[in-house]
Amino acid sequence: AVYIGGRDVTDMPPKKRDIAMVFQNYALYPYLTVAANIAFPLKMAKVKKAERDRQMRDVAELLGLTPFLERKPSQLSGGQRQRVAMGRALVRNPSVFLMDEPLSNLDAKLRVQMRADIAALQSRLAVTTVYVTHDQSEAMTLGHRVAVLHEGRLQQLGPPRELYDRPVNTFVAGFIGSPAMNLVTLPLGSNSGVSLGGATVPLPERIAAAIGRNGRRELVLGLRPESLELAADGLPAEVEVVEELGADAYVFCVADLPSGSSKLVARTEAKHAPGRGERVTLRPRPDEAHLFDPETGERLETS
Repeated sequence: AVYIGGRDVTDMPPKKRDIAMVFQNYALYPYLTVAANIAFPLKMAKVKKAERDRQMRDVAELLGLTPFLERKPSQLSGGQRQRVAMGRALVRNPSVFLMDEPLSNLDAKLRVQMRADIAALQSRLAVTTVYVTHDQSEAMTLGHRVAVLHEGRLQQLGPPRELYDRPVNTFVAGFIGSPAMNLVTLPLGSNSGVSLGGATVPLPERIAAAIGRNGRRELVLGLRPESLELAADGLPAEVEVVEELGADAYVFCVADLPSGSSKLVARTEAKHAPGRGERVTLRPRPDEAHLFDPETGERLETS
């Protein structure tokens, strides 16, 4: 069953569920002004003209659209048109907002600005919002809780920080974070752990025993770029690309591992970043490592 605000809406017609929707295509009426577009749902609901005009102006003020009320959609920028589409949803004062990739048609700079605007607006209105996106940066920025779906199945649900720090499987580990977590398959050592670059990540006996019973002798080691540092000794690698971020830099490398050649990303201070083609050594921080089952991809709890 589906409940919204304590009401069972499972068998209720969509128009009676009190959900307002915003899509990536703005779906504005091109022949109506901004004011008329925002007020349109109220007109359909037969709200009196004076009241719908008041509500429309309140929403326009909230979204910074007051100077544009007499303009047509063709006279607006992409960001302004998206705000009009949001205004048309807001004016209904719904129980729930459903936003389906509302920023995907905007350029990168405008997306960042609109992301901040939506976060501030949601905080001010305190209305439950379901926000659908393929952009994990949007999910991490806007979500109080994030649901990661893969092939129609829920992989993990939790606060953004929990998904980043404790991904439940390799799919979530590789999806959340930019750049993604480094994932490498390594043999299980004789000391019930996996080693990389001279650093060993220990494995509890119960997990090592379970893996041994299954006849497997390898694990997937996960390391965030900030958990893989350039060091004087460690795993030899060759730098392919250096992505400068200002104070920091991401160093994209290729290293030879027991499972074959593997691409790894390390984060470092920009002033210490190597050049393309240089040979470096990488050393992981064992206490920040993640371990996963190579067959199921599920997280192995080491504590």
